[in-house]
Amino acid sequence: MELAKPLDLWMARASGKKVDPFVLTRVKPTMPQVGLSRAQRADNLQGAFAVPEEARLSVEGHAILLVDDVATTGATLNAAARALLRAGARRVDVLVFARVVRGA
Repeated sequence: MELAKPLDLWMARASGKKVDPFVLTRVKPTMPQVGLSRAQRADNLQGAFAVPEEARLSVEGHAILLVDDVATTGATLNAAARALLRAGARRVDVLVFARVVRGA
């Protein structure tokens, strides 16, 4: 998705786990998510991410932690997790620092 950010690097050092920002790539351009419904967001991101062939060994059989700053509907995280699972990840856990709550 993006190059490793300082928070990613801090988390890697604190947990002793490897950070690899290149195991997931965007393979389909998508329109901005702002203003889209939950269903439209999911449809927009269908097939948007993939694990490159050269990164499959880093994913196959491993538990992956997917980190995101903000989750709105979860469509992006869901699409990314599906791509990781298709590439052979044993499981995908998600860490989100903020969640958008509508109507609260």
